[in-house]
Amino acid sequence: MQDSRGLALLIGTLLFLIPTFIGLYKMFEKAGEAGWKGLVPVYNLVVILKLAGRPWSWIFYLFIPVIGQVIMIGLLIDFVKCYGKNSLIDYIAAAIFPFLYFPYLGFKKDVVYTAPKKEEGKKSVRQEWTEAIGFAVIAATLIRWLIMEAYTIPTPSMENSLLVGDFLFVSKFHYGTRTTTTPLQVPLTHQKIWFTNIPSYVEWIKLPQYRLPGLSHVKRGDVVVFNVPPRGLNDDVDYPVDLKTNYIKRCVAVPGDTLFIQDKQVYTNGEPLPNPPEMQYSYVVTSDNPINERNLRALGLGPEDAQGGGQQNGKFYYLMFLTKERADALKKLSYIKSVVLENKNEVEGQIPYSRYYEVPSTSEKRYSHWVTDNFGPLWVPKKGGTIPINDSTLTFYGPTIKMYDHNKDVKIENGRLYIDGKEVTEYTFKQDYYFMMGDNRHNSLDSRFWGFVPEDHIVGKAFFIWLSIDRNADFFHKIRWSRFFNLIR
Repeated sequence: MQDSRGLALLIGTLLFLIPTFIGLYKMFEKAGEAGWKGLVPVYNLVVILKLAGRPWSWIFYLFIPVIGQVIMIGLLIDFVKCYGKNSLIDYIAAAIFPFLYFPYLGFKKDVVYTAPKKEEGKKSVRQEWTEAIGFAVIAATLIRWLIMEAYTIPTPSMENSLLVGDFLFVSKFHYGTRTTTTPLQVPLTHQKIWFTNIPSYVEWIKLPQYRLPGLSHVKRGDVVVFNVPPRGLNDDVDYPVDLKTNYIKRCVAVPGDTLFIQDKQVYTNGEPLPNPPEMQYSYVVTSDNPINERNLRALGLGPEDAQGGGQQNGKFYYLMFLTKERADALKKLSYIKSVVLENKNEVEGQIPYSRYYEVPSTSEKRYSHWVTDNFGPLWVPKKGGTIPINDSTLTFYGPTIKMYDHNKDVKIENGRLYIDGKEVTEYTFKQDYYFMMGDNRHNSLDSRFWGFVPEDHIVGKAFFIWLSIDRNADFFHKIRWSRFFNLIR
């Protein structure tokens, strides 16, 4: 497995670098520079700085996290402007797809290099920095909004498919990017200004939200980034929809599906849903002796995967989150006495009786006794789908109707629904909804506990991993090289 991942990493890197360097070879020749300079890493950046009319000393700034990425975008834009490319499409192509765009410019005969014009009176360092960073911020903001955005994985809820410390790009154009509801916001921020608790936006102007056309719709099995709906998972703050906290999960049911979970297996419309290859569950592991950190790391397990170590009746007990493959490997070790898959049978916490769900029903009747591993059946709301209104349906769908389906005045009293002061006996949903679950099925706070994801909360499709850092490893093993450029499936 590791060998195949390493080979995939090597192939992916070569497919990116070789066309880029070949393109630079031809572009440098057009500018009167030796083509071989385009084949030398780092030195080719020095030449790009020269051709773009920027000081060579900027090379050091390119390696500063975050700042370097912004400056790099501005530099590549300045570089292609010297070849007569001045449209937004050209800028996006240079910043995101240089492995395709640079060969195109290099081999296209009518593309010529023109040195940047020297303006009368030398610009001050402050002017140069202000112009370069300002332009780069604008370009980065447009790319982040329209095309792709970088995210990191902070929790183990998607392990072992996605690991804590994975950095990934999320495609906005797959499902169509959303227009912002709060245009007055500090660029390249989310809820807060960097390193402060100061809000990054003001709501003096509030706009309606729209979604631009995309390439596809959310499908079962897609790994999706979305704004988590409940206020309780957003610092108890009513953020605008597009500024709510980002979550990443796998879509297991789409609008109109009927979902249920039986003995841990997810079914949609009566058919078993294919399980992710790296899906995990919790296991109780017992051993004769304490399992040291070195042995855990040899098994590919970190602090997020193994808890406990308490002793009882001469045995040591651990709670571990494992794939089936790792559980089977543990069973073969001589010092491991048992590896038992847990059954999650806690009744409390799942929807509709969840602290995140705010069930409006006043009935003493309990309409479900669902647990984590045996859940449903539950119909996922679909735009245009109609349900009768009674105490039972309000228990399951009342919070969604009230908080997320774009109704202004909603009251739920004694098993009845009132919208704009009028009683409603049946309700038609105004948008689509999705059901999301983490691949770490026993260690994921997902739709089983807080409900449906509205369509207007969908951010984008997780695309590929561009960096992965193991925060628990030593210095020489911090970077998980085998995960670079892995597509997310």
